[in-house]
Amino acid sequence: MEERRPDVIVGIDFGMTATGVSYANLSIGSESVRWIQKWPGRGQSNENKVPTILVYPHHQQNPSSWGFLSETVAEQNAPDKEYKDWFKTFLDPARLGQKQAEDPVYSPRSLEEVERLYEDYHRLLYKHIEFKLSVELSIVSWHSASVEFIFSVPTTWPPQIVEKYREIVKRAGFAQCKNHTLSIGLTEAEAAAVHTSLEASGIFQEKDILLVCDAGGGTTDLSVLEVSDTSTNALSLKQLDVVFGATIGSAAIDYDFEAYARSRLELANLTSPLPMSPEQVAWEMMKSRDFQNTKCEHGGPDDAPVFSLPISKLDPAYVNQTMGIEYGEMKFTREELQRLFDKQVQKLVGLIDTQLQNMQKKHPGQQVNHLILAGGLGHSPYVQDRLRARFLKGGGHSNAANIQVRVAPDPQLAVCKGLVGDRLRRLKFGKPVLMYRCCRASYGTICKELYNKNNPLHNGRSMYKDPMNGKLYVTQSIAWFIRKGKPITSDESITHSFHRKMTPGDPRRAFPTSIVESYADEPFLPHHMDAGGKFSPDAHVLCEIESDLSGADESKFKEKNKRFWSIGKHYFRIDYEIKVLIGPADVRFELWFNGQKLSKDQPIKVDWQAPQIIELPAPLEPENRVSEMPTYPAHATNGPAEMNGMQQS
Repeated sequence: MEERRPDVIVGIDFGMTATGVSYANLSIGSESVRWIQKWPGRGQSNENKVPTILVYPHHQQNPSSWGFLSETVAEQNAPDKEYKDWFKTFLDPARLGQKQAEDPVYSPRSLEEVERLYEDYHRLLYKHIEFKLSVELSIVSWHSASVEFIFSVPTTWPPQIVEKYREIVKRAGFAQCKNHTLSIGLTEAEAAAVHTSLEASGIFQEKDILLVCDAGGGTTDLSVLEVSDTSTNALSLKQLDVVFGATIGSAAIDYDFEAYARSRLELANLTSPLPMSPEQVAWEMMKSRDFQNTKCEHGGPDDAPVFSLPISKLDPAYVNQTMGIEYGEMKFTREELQRLFDKQVQKLVGLIDTQLQNMQKKHPGQQVNHLILAGGLGHSPYVQDRLRARFLKGGGHSNAANIQVRVAPDPQLAVCKGLVGDRLRRLKFGKPVLMYRCCRASYGTICKELYNKNNPLHNGRSMYKDPMNGKLYVTQSIAWFIRKGKPITSDESITHSFHRKMTPGDPRRAFPTSIVESYADEPFLPHHMDAGGKFSPDAHVLCEIESDLSGADESKFKEKNKRFWSIGKHYFRIDYEIKVLIGPADVRFELWFNGQKLSKDQPIKVDWQAPQIIELPAPLEPENRVSEMPTYPAHATNGPAEMNGMQQS
């Protein structure tokens, strides 16, 4: 059956420094991907993105301004208001804890505060999207229209944080109308890759390999993909390695510049007092349009050797030539700014080096043909020039001898436009651009395993005798149903079979299951929990799911040992399946019984555990290991990833 076409598709790239919104208005018969350029506070100009900023009056819960409205002098310098920005990465408790330790005064006080910032910003964003798009609809009203909201997320976010983000944006107003839906789409690097393949398909040949680098404000994500189907109008991509990222971005340049300017101002203040605190002046300099323009133009043809930034309320007669202050301004050189860029470029180069090394191990003999740059930092002429120079003739990597460094079309909009473009492709051809993805982690369930005295993994393990059948089992085993790096598709579910035993008259119909996640490579996956009920450091409980079978037809339960001559106890065996849908960044579950999906409201309740405060390993493998190369079947299928003799605990 043909999929129903929505009236509007909206792609949202929530960024560290700015947020982009693209859309396709299918209600008027157009499949063009457009984007919002008119924002509050910038009515006379076109802006591709809106700043991710909020301002709150002291002791008030509601912000007084957001986006460009927060950039006025009155909002920025008001003594009775708080200016909130750069909060995107703090939805991750690990990043928030790190920031609180580094900067206890200006970092968010709690995760609840971060969630409030998220919700307030997205609520205001939603209202503006509604305001802009509702007038463009044909016939239908906004509240009755079929609208799909698709969000991208960083590669660095684990599923628990993705689910938290989904909850927040829904509370903010997205998908609250009857015909509105909300989904987590591609990760940022994947969306940028899709956009590039759609907008510049002519530069790619069959079997070309792309290394896409989405370097934004707060994070940088990498993805390696192979091009296929170039002979048709439906060019496709398949992932060759697990996506990964790091906290590298243009916001770090702003932060370092602010610290550098403050140190110079403090020295000047010791000689002759300034009219404002060095801290406040440095912050205003960093936030100023003059500095932001200079930063964006650094390395370009109009890059000046010296630039000056005004100091608020400073008497023009104030002079400190040692600190470069005169005529009410402070001077900085191109080399000083370059050092701040170089700090991020070096990290970026290290990240790309690691990915190329890992590709050499996993896909020896294959050449990476293109390095595609997207995002705000990827848009920088200086960053582009440095990466071209570094990776000229491969930069020492034998698998990148002829790599071409390219910039994605509309690099700052590549993510939000890629989200919409991928959805349009699916509607038109019945398949997405990104056909195959490599699973980012391994997932399994805690179960019991039939005891085998000849299995060395069972020695010293806790055992359990099943009163129903009298057999011995070892407990706290892990059945891995999908392993890191394996190719999966967006539409493919991984089916895991379970069975439960119940005595007649037992009213229970809801059964718990622990889902385990590990970022370890396959040979290092733990087989079971240790004697203390703990996992190895490489595995943890992702979530607890509860399967509610109260809506199942009890006549389909299998009755065992019903006859009087049966030796074992009389019981019912319930066989059911949990289908796991692993998206680019999220994990969803479906409950199936007797070949049918249970449609009862929330037949599976998911209790997401707090994310582990661990650093995800870089995808560089030990020298003495050989990694299996993923294969891409013509029609991928996955049955239950079972371990012999295992049952759900």
